[in-house]
Amino acid sequence: MITLADVHRLYRSDEVETTALRDIDLSIEEGEFVAVMGPSGCGKSTLLNILGTIDRPTSGKFRFRDQEITELSEAELARLRRDNLGFVFQSFNLIDELTIAENVELGLVYRRWAGKDRRVRVEAAMDRVGIAHRAKHYPHQLSGGQQQRAAIARAIVGRPSLILADEPTGNLDTENGAQVMDILQGLNAEGATIVMVTHSPSHADLAKRRIDMLDGRVVVSARRAI
Repeated sequence: MITLADVHRLYRSDEVETTALRDIDLSIEEGEFVAVMGPSGCGKSTLLNILGTIDRPTSGKFRFRDQEITELSEAELARLRRDNLGFVFQSFNLIDELTIAENVELGLVYRRWAGKDRRVRVEAAMDRVGIAHRAKHYPHQLSGGQQQRAAIARAIVGRPSLILADEPTGNLDTENGAQVMDILQGLNAEGATIVMVTHSPSHADLAKRRIDMLDGRVVVSARRAI
């Protein structure tokens, strides 16, 4: 599904050049659940941003399925994100003025789905993560765990083939973190490919493969014994 070849990412200012990623060679197969770990500043989020086409490599090749991503225009990247990717963030990123159902529905509004079809998809996504009973509530009326489940529902409502999760349990207590991991494992069992950045070794151990990063490089990539 994904191939990175000799990917580098440099950030330059007038006085400073910072290398966030260097010499990244990485393949992710369809249906994998990959956990990315490493100390702060090692390049995890930069890698996730590049996989999500939010950022571009400074050099190297990035293929998503049969497309060379580095050659696409911004409009083409936006369509690729819309049709293929779902994002889950540590901070939930729900819109306070919208109900939970309206937050989940946003992804389908951008896809210009008809209203009836949107409602069916939204109900299914909320039911899938166990928050259908909170549809008419607002984000501030939900616990942190419920907000993260709403964020996951928003990410999956369009049935993306790739889910990118950046510290999805980072703001949650142990019980809610375990519930979120159960949902992600279930989505993976249903066929979704998941790449998750995490600081939690126990949550990383639930993925099918763990990637460790240090100083912008992949230093270990190991599959979990089944």
